[in-house]
Amino acid sequence: MSGAALALAVLAAIARPDAQACTTVAVANATTRRPPWEPWRAHEAAGVSWLKFGLDHRSRFEHLRNDFRESHRGDSTAFSMRTLLTLELDLDPLVLGVEGKDSRAWTSAGTPVDTTHVDPLELLQAYVQLRGEDVVVVGDSLSITGGRITMDFVNRRLVARNEFRNTINAFAGLDVRWEGPRRAELRSFVVMPVVRLPSGAHSLRDNRIEFDRTNTDALLWGAQFVGAPVADGIRLGAFVIGLHEQDSPIAASAERQLVTPGLRAYRSPEPGRVDFDVEVAGQFGRSRASTEPDDREDLTHLAFGLHASTGYRFDTSWKPRMALMLDVGSGDRDPDDGRNGRFDTLFGARRFDFGPTGFYGALARRNAVTPGWRLELEPHRRLDAFAAYRLLWLASAKDSWTTASLRDRDGTSGTFVGQQIEGRVRVHFLPKNLALDLGGALFVRGRFARDAAEGGDPGAPAVYVYTQLTATI
Repeated sequence: MSGAALALAVLAAIARPDAQACTTVAVANATTRRPPWEPWRAHEAAGVSWLKFGLDHRSRFEHLRNDFRESHRGDSTAFSMRTLLTLELDLDPLVLGVEGKDSRAWTSAGTPVDTTHVDPLELLQAYVQLRGEDVVVVGDSLSITGGRITMDFVNRRLVARNEFRNTINAFAGLDVRWEGPRRAELRSFVVMPVVRLPSGAHSLRDNRIEFDRTNTDALLWGAQFVGAPVADGIRLGAFVIGLHEQDSPIAASAERQLVTPGLRAYRSPEPGRVDFDVEVAGQFGRSRASTEPDDREDLTHLAFGLHASTGYRFDTSWKPRMALMLDVGSGDRDPDDGRNGRFDTLFGARRFDFGPTGFYGALARRNAVTPGWRLELEPHRRLDAFAAYRLLWLASAKDSWTTASLRDRDGTSGTFVGQQIEGRVRVHFLPKNLALDLGGALFVRGRFARDAAEGGDPGAPAVYVYTQLTATI
């Protein structure tokens, strides 16, 4: 028996003194009889069915050469660490859970740091959940979760629990989910965003501890319906998300009063068949052009977003999948017309569509038209890889390349921003327990990226590389 398993057995014996002997035997059996490709989880070693706990740690080294951002054209180097500790008590039908997070970054001089990189020693989740089955009809399930929570909503493009990013979005409120016996789904939530702290440049660089706070001046709500699978696994769904915010002492805002309805149709990838994912969303309401305190002009907000992709996974040993993609996020056509046409991605994630974020993140679903292709491979059960290529145009020549904060208000620099080539190789030393990632991206500047830059730009490509080790128990 390993030392870690023995320690967990002792903890379980403290929780249940009368079962010490049988717990020790259970740990030994779990250690020796576990199938070779099944991940090991710490709570299983404790032998207590009502207690679940786990630890996830990721260390990442990343380097960006020739930064594409207007505010920082040099190089960036960072070593980031993110640790998550979870504890859940399953007292059926009641569940109590907490999750702690520690996100830190140590950077070279001049590397820009913000709250997407640093959020040390924080309570990420603290929730109460009520679960039930056969609530409305036989075979259904219902869960009601309240407290501080994280969420993946619809397909994670507008509300998400971040994975690649070093910090994670959190919310305070209520999340209700219902699933029917034929997998039809209903979900609704109403929450307030949690503001990550600290926010000052020096505090972030020093990884100073300052507890996050709920923004009571912002309200986020949403609802979705996904029908039962039809026609060989095809699923249809509809959703709506609302955001209502105003300036608060802890968070400047663009006074967004937005409603975002959308439709989605998709079929998940499987060997030997075509898969697809099509999602279209409109967005209307009012907003301001920036979060600056002196910006008090309310603009009519009307925007749209589109994702369309289709792929095919070959039923062969390497499981190759080829996919074509198109993403569109509308832009603001005229900065002086009293309207805001830029699509707002709210609290969404983008790594799975647009490449690495972290200290990179060149592409986003705002003022963008970006087609591309992707190739995925799994040569061995311990090894997977992918490569992707994207082109990027501005949807509006007079709006910003938002991730670079680069804008030509006259529109004379054209719309072609550039090309991105991305790749990653992942080695699973222990499946879902220990993995090593090696990846990177190359962004080749186009006409807009060169001509709109203040003082001109030599056109050198941005080069980003990273390596990370992830351990989960």
